[in-house]
Amino acid sequence: MVPEAKLHERTVARKADIRGDYFRDTTAILHSYPFRRLKNKTQVFFAPRNDHICTRIEHVFHVASIASAICKGLGLDSDLAWAIGLGHDLGHPPFGHTGEEVLDELLSDRGGFRHEMNSLRVADILTGYGEGLNLTYAVRDGIVSHCGESFEQTITPRTTAPALEEVSDRVLVPCTYEGAVVRFADKIAYLGRDIEDALQLKVIAPDEIPPQASSVLGSTNRDIISNLVHDVIRSSQGEQSVSCSDASFEALLALKEFNYRRIYTSPLLTGYHNYFHRVLKLLFSYLGEIFERYAYDKVAYKEERNLLAVRFGDYLDKMHACYTERNESANQIVLDYVAGMTDTYALQSANEVLNPKRMHEEFDRFILEGE
Repeated sequence: MVPEAKLHERTVARKADIRGDYFRDTTAILHSYPFRRLKNKTQVFFAPRNDHICTRIEHVFHVASIASAICKGLGLDSDLAWAIGLGHDLGHPPFGHTGEEVLDELLSDRGGFRHEMNSLRVADILTGYGEGLNLTYAVRDGIVSHCGESFEQTITPRTTAPALEEVSDRVLVPCTYEGAVVRFADKIAYLGRDIEDALQLKVIAPDEIPPQASSVLGSTNRDIISNLVHDVIRSSQGEQSVSCSDASFEALLALKEFNYRRIYTSPLLTGYHNYFHRVLKLLFSYLGEIFERYAYDKVAYKEERNLLAVRFGDYLDKMHACYTERNESANQIVLDYVAGMTDTYALQSANEVLNPKRMHEEFDRFILEGE
C-alpha cells in the first residue's frame, strides 16, 4: 500500500486542522468557483427546462453520498470518499460527454481531452487563478483515476505513487480503497439516475428496461442504488479489493448496454452533437484568434466590442503570472477557458461573438443622441 504519510501529502504543507485533512479538502472543493459552476453543466440531458432533471452538481453529490455509504459499510474513511466524490468532475466541460467528445476531436492532434486529467488540472492549478486547492495526494489520486466509463467487477488499489500531474490516460486505478469505491459509485450514481431522467422525459418506457438487469437490481433509481450499495459492501467485506457479485456485475453490464443504446445514443441527444460541435469550435477558434492578436493586453480585448472578449481578457490578466511561469501554449489556455464554461455561458458566448449585445446598445445610443 501507499504510505499513509504520502496519502496526506500536500503541495504546500499546512498545519493540522480540527476538520482533518480529507474533510478540509471537501470544504475547499465546496467553496471553489469550479464546483459552483457544476450546477449549470449538463449531466446527460442538455439545459433541461424541467427542474427535476439531474445536473452535474447533483451527480457529484450523488457519487459522494453513495461512496460514503459504501465506505461506512466497509469501515473506510467516508471523509476521503466525500472529497473525491465532490471533486471528481471539476474539470468536466459544458454539454456533458458530448462536450468532452467535441473537445477531444478539436485536440486530437495534441493528445485529446480527458475530463479526469482536466479535473486534476482544475484542482491543482486553475482554481484561484493559479493557486489551486492544495488537496491531499489521496484526493487528487481519486480524482484523476475515477474513470466512470471503465466497468470492472473488481478494483484492487495500486501500490505505487506516481506524479499524478503526469498521468495522461484512464488506465490508472486508485491507490486507496476509498478511491476504488468512488470509481464504483460513479457508475452506480449515473446509470439509475439517467434511467429516471429518461423516464421523466419519456425517452424510454418502464417496460423497456432489460429484465436481466431489473430482476437483479430493480427498475427504479432508488432500488438500483440500494441493491448495488449493499452488494458492493457484501462482496468487498474482508477482501483486498472493492468488487461486486457476478450477478450484480452482469446486471450492471446489461444496464450499461441499455443506457448507451436507448439513452446516450438516442436521437434526442445525438441530434444536438453537430450543434454543440459548432458552438465549441466557434469559441475555440475565436478565442485562439484574439489571444494571438492581444496576448495579455487586457485593455486591447475591449476592441472586440463584445462581452466574451472582455471577460476572456480579464481572465488572462488574472492568470498571466501562472501561464507565463508555466509557459503554457495558446491551445491550452483557450482549452482551460472553454472547458470551464457552463452550458449557459457557452451558448451566450457563442451568441455574443455572432451578435454582440454591446453593438446594439451603441447603435441605440447613437440614434437617440442624434435625434
